[in-house]
Amino acid sequence: MTATTRDRISLYQAGMPVFAVAPMIDWTDRHCRMLHRLLAPDALLYTEMVVADAVLHGDQDRILGFHPAEHPVALQLGGSDPQKLARAAAIGAEMGYDEINLNVGCPSDRVQSGAFGACLMREPRLVGACLRAMRDAVDVPVTVKCRIGVDEQDPGPALDALADEAVEAGATAIWVHARKAWLQGLSPKENREIPPLDYDRVYALKRRLPNVFVGLNGGLTSVAAGAAQLDRVDGVMLGRAAYGQPDDLRNVSPLIARTDRRPIGDAELIEAMMAYADSHIQRGGRLGQVTRHMTSLFTGRPGARRWRQILSEEGARPGADVQVLARAFAEVQPIETVAA
Repeated sequence: MTATTRDRISLYQAGMPVFAVAPMIDWTDRHCRMLHRLLAPDALLYTEMVVADAVLHGDQDRILGFHPAEHPVALQLGGSDPQKLARAAAIGAEMGYDEINLNVGCPSDRVQSGAFGACLMREPRLVGACLRAMRDAVDVPVTVKCRIGVDEQDPGPALDALADEAVEAGATAIWVHARKAWLQGLSPKENREIPPLDYDRVYALKRRLPNVFVGLNGGLTSVAAGAAQLDRVDGVMLGRAAYGQPDDLRNVSPLIARTDRRPIGDAELIEAMMAYADSHIQRGGRLGQVTRHMTSLFTGRPGARRWRQILSEEGARPGADVQVLARAFAEVQPIETVAA
């Protein structure tokens, strides 16, 4: 059983530690989130960024649909028009999302051409207007995910200005990717790696806003590394590390949620994902849409290479069924045998 919406809101309000898996374009779709939910029942999950116009004019069930087991799950929106964002937020809340988040951090060319994402670091008042409109439209938490600045901005005043507008607008939480974004000269991938991390800037924001939830994102390589930050910030968010090392998500409950919940076992996990994938296939989906997120499981274990090979090759074939997962899992040596 996962945490309820009421539980998650109380975590924000009570200042209890929150662990989140970051929104990642092309990665954190509903199938990825189901895997992460099974591994980390106490995590807060995020959708990929969804542009407000897509919510308003696209196929909402396809774009926003999610499995009830994903709760607590947050919808991340991209946009810079307060009224469009408010309408999209209302749709998301009506569909059952536990939180609506505004993206003020993505540096991609597509986002820049739409004058939103990280570009909005230069327009804190507009960010405040967007958050206020979203806040007025829904009764779930509205949050923001931002950078510490862009291009030649001084991260001190840039982040403070953004945060102050967010607080004034009624945002419940501020998640900060502790790097600048360089809108010219660096690719999105390079923007995740080249600009230096500045955790001290995020710590300073938390000291200045002791009663506001401030979460840290960027450069965290494991759940344990995130847990080590919780004496200085209110929450931590893993991105690529969570996706590339999904087995590590089993450590969320003991290290961050501090519960005695038993981590899911390998066989139980695969059984659950087979049932989920079979349901997806019965609705007209393809096995590979699910298994592409599972190839990094069991990394470092005997049989992991064969696991990846079977999922990548057989899972992508037309008509592949869940027995592909069973065959791949049969190649993985049980952890009890490894330990022995």
